[in-house]
Amino acid sequence: MGFNKRLTGAAIFTATLTVTAAGLMSAPASAESAATTQYTVVSADNVSVADATAAIAKAGGKVIGTNDSVGMFTVLAPQNGFVEKAAATPQLVGATHQVAIGKAPKKDRPGDIEREAQQAAAAAKKSGTKPATAGMDPLDDKLWGLSAVKSDKARKVNAGDKRVTVGILDTGVDASNPDIAPNFNWALSKNFAPDKVDIDGPCEVPSCLDPVGTDDGGHGTHVAGTIGAAANGFGVSGVAPNVSLVELKGGQDSGYFFLEPVVNALVHAANNGIDVVNMSFYVDPWLYNCTANPADSPAAQAEQRTIIKGMFRALTYAHFKGVTLVAAAGNNHEDEGHPRTDISSPDYPADTAYDRPIDNRSCWDLPTEGPFVIGVSALGPSLNKSDYSNYGLENISVAAPGGYFRDGLGTDTYRTVGNEILSTYPKKVLQEEGSVDADGNVLPEFANSVFKQCNAAGQCGYYTYLQGTSMASPHAAGVAALIVSAHGSKQGRNGFGLEPWKVEWILYSSAAAHACPTPRTVSYVNVGRSPEFDATCEGGTQFNGFYGFGIVDAYAAVTTHAWWEHH
Repeated sequence: MGFNKRLTGAAIFTATLTVTAAGLMSAPASAESAATTQYTVVSADNVSVADATAAIAKAGGKVIGTNDSVGMFTVLAPQNGFVEKAAATPQLVGATHQVAIGKAPKKDRPGDIEREAQQAAAAAKKSGTKPATAGMDPLDDKLWGLSAVKSDKARKVNAGDKRVTVGILDTGVDASNPDIAPNFNWALSKNFAPDKVDIDGPCEVPSCLDPVGTDDGGHGTHVAGTIGAAANGFGVSGVAPNVSLVELKGGQDSGYFFLEPVVNALVHAANNGIDVVNMSFYVDPWLYNCTANPADSPAAQAEQRTIIKGMFRALTYAHFKGVTLVAAAGNNHEDEGHPRTDISSPDYPADTAYDRPIDNRSCWDLPTEGPFVIGVSALGPSLNKSDYSNYGLENISVAAPGGYFRDGLGTDTYRTVGNEILSTYPKKVLQEEGSVDADGNVLPEFANSVFKQCNAAGQCGYYTYLQGTSMASPHAAGVAALIVSAHGSKQGRNGFGLEPWKVEWILYSSAAAHACPTPRTVSYVNVGRSPEFDATCEGGTQFNGFYGFGIVDAYAAVTTHAWWEHH
């Protein structure tokens, strides 16, 4: 993503906007004194709002915002001792300081026809309208991921339904990009993450709440383009080029994700009928959130339990409200069923990490290991697992193109940027990174990795390469959106949709099964990685730890007949 400015202070005292049960925003609350700070508190199961509020007050806190749907509270309390008091209170799961608990992974930049017609006719009859189709765009020849997931074939049958909404839970979305603008849903988009000066730099607007349709990080815009950039004869197109894109800004400009904005974004998606939510981030300061890791202090254990409960509740709430949840598996090149000792947590505050042996039975990488979440591993153009991608039988649902710079050993494509994923990106961020000048021109030395296209009206779009499971997840989310488009029916808040379990069934059953490599253990030493990257694929052809149920297949997904459609 864009700049990843790290926290250097000991605490954050900035205000947070909180979604209430009515879906409104509470007013920002400033810290009352240097002796108080903000916390996110989660109530215990089956505890009323009134009882939780009373318990918070007894522990020394003051509630300044609530999210009744998941029992979450924004609280002002003393800097010291409140976490321990909350953890000891039966009515509360616990409290966590309002510090970043997640970040978008850093980018690793190097520098039969008859059957098709029958299926399309069946889909049109079911929806009452003829499915929209689409062609390809000028830069799509650089998007090897589109053909890898067969979006190029799928769009000849169904390019997506505008009624289908995909939430981009990320750093924002640059709606000014001419490839994003035609599909951007202004009505449902919302920013849940006010800028925090300590990590994001100076606020761009007085309220510190960036306007909807902007992205000062870049990561969210890249994700959005892969999912649903319009097929408009310009720039690039997405996997599902006719669906609607909803900005759910739950991440900071700097790439951190706080518990509260993420939970509020998921509740907003659930309450507003959003069909699919993509989550290309992972939790930290703890690489794994554990219920009671002996290596952690009692306060750290309590904060992690709070994060686990908050995320589990929000994901479950969204699922049962009709949201299909898709998440990046993570870039730590490990089997999450057999995690290594965590040597990187906590990564906030700086220089506080220590060795944490991880017990897989009581630790979770969130959101990808959360309930009802489709976990996605990353592949390169060869369809081999990317060196950095996490894997494992218990975490990977499907695989998708995420980019692999070091793919193609022994060929002319080895260590070339074309092995990565090209998508939309904000001009402002490219200028900050130094690849685009003040006049909006791509500098010559970046001509192979950054692209600019302008339409007849003079509107210009910018595009760049990134790699990561963050790029794989939106390919799967795009296919999920096409599944809702092709197989959805009149239902739900927006009058059209498909239950998440049905989306999952079609996604998994239509995926292209892919066996483990031979030999099963893959070494990445010959492409310059340490032996720590070596990965062993467990499982059979129909399901394994590298590919899950297989590589997502957009064409098979939109042309298949689900078993319930015959009854």
